[in-house]
Amino acid sequence: MFARHYKKHLSAYAHGALAPEEAARVAAHLAACAACRAEFEEVKLGIRLAESLPSVAAPAGLWEGIEAALARESNRERERAPQAKTLFPSRRRALTAAFATVLVALVAGGAWLYLRAQRPGWEVARVEGAPRVASSRIDERGRLRVGEWLETDSASRAEIAVANIGEVEVEPNTRVRLVETRLTEHRLELERGTLHARIWAPPRLFFVNTPSAVAADLGCAYTLEVDDKGRGLLHVTSGYVALETEARESIVPAGAACMTEPGAGPGTPFFEDAPEPFVEALARLDFEHDRASLDAVLAGARVKDTLTLWHLLPRVGVEERARVYERLAALAPPPDGVTREGVIGLDRPMLDAWKTNLEGNWLGESTPAIRRVWRNLWR
Repeated sequence: MFARHYKKHLSAYAHGALAPEEAARVAAHLAACAACRAEFEEVKLGIRLAESLPSVAAPAGLWEGIEAALARESNRERERAPQAKTLFPSRRRALTAAFATVLVALVAGGAWLYLRAQRPGWEVARVEGAPRVASSRIDERGRLRVGEWLETDSASRAEIAVANIGEVEVEPNTRVRLVETRLTEHRLELERGTLHARIWAPPRLFFVNTPSAVAADLGCAYTLEVDDKGRGLLHVTSGYVALETEARESIVPAGAACMTEPGAGPGTPFFEDAPEPFVEALARLDFEHDRASLDAVLAGARVKDTLTLWHLLPRVGVEERARVYERLAALAPPPDGVTREGVIGLDRPMLDAWKTNLEGNWLGESTPAIRRVWRNLWR
């Protein structure tokens, strides 16, 4: 989607070391690119970590001991043969290298202790059965720390308190790991199974990695499922969720769903009350690249299905994009300033302006029937 990323420039940008023109380009790119924003957050975290590490003075006797040892060695070298003049520098370098090694070890150890102290776990409550954290059964309550897995069997359920911003209910036969928890990011990894997330925080603080996409919370409640082959289904019950890879993003509002598949990433979002033939044709278009299925999608689109058509615009070829535009414009004419040529040319401001105009049509209610459609498609 983005011709050029700026990951190599992010450290210089964070330190204010770029020329004004280059800094402006990086800022504009960060506003539009989720992958580079995530990388930039990591850069800022590293800077904060370096700034937070305490400066500890060396013991008073350490330098005196080194200087005394160097002085003794210097005296001995002067008393030896003339060739000692060539030996002294090498010994001095050896002592300096040894001291540097000790210093690096002390700094690394301090950094590790600091990181460990700054990465607390989340509280986990047993809902039923015998959920496990890091292979150990939890009783009524337990703790899930960074890097640890929470697993439920067919008779177990658990609830995770996501820091102070929400909660996640973990269904049976689910495996989920805490990847990160810090001020600017809270992240889980769902390997398989089902979770229900309810988040009450500003957008893009809570993320869930799956084998085929990342679910980025935009202030919402949703269910996320992953099957044994890594294929996923997101359905949103309130607010919005973004399903993302570096190459593609799908914005899924309440009442809508989106499938994902390893190697393909997120498909095109659709409303859960859409007819099954419409959903099946869309899945073939997304994951089997069956362009003939576009006919069924266009023919079956309702006014609220402009959600699907808008997302399809950058995902099809130019000729097909013209057909998508015509159907979309017939269902909901573009606002002033949005032209056919601009949309077919994927002019970003025009696409965003049309999306803003369309969002009033994207209201719906969640229905459990979508699970049956999803499982029938990939049975």
